[in-house]
Amino acid sequence: MTEQATTTRPLFEIAREVFAVWPKPTYSALPYLNAMTDLDTMEDNYLADSADSIVRYFLSNATGWRGADARRIKAELGAMLKAHQQ
Repeated sequence: MTEQATTTRPLFEIAREVFAVWPKPTYSALPYLNAMTDLDTMEDNYLADSADSIVRYFLSNATGWRGADARRIKAELGAMLKAHQQ
């Protein structure tokens, strides 16, 4: 039997992984990725911006990031956004 994750990772942990697997993030995605390093949950804020908007802007500016890691991490962030909207 496999164990299934029931909790989401903190945003700062996801951002740390992105930096590890995407060595040169685009200039347009970088500010949002940097902001994510200071966020824990989708309920947090970074200055005047909500975590929700930061993740959305990161995803929209990271369209050029491709590969298995990119698909997996983008899907994880997308699922977090969807869960946060409910």
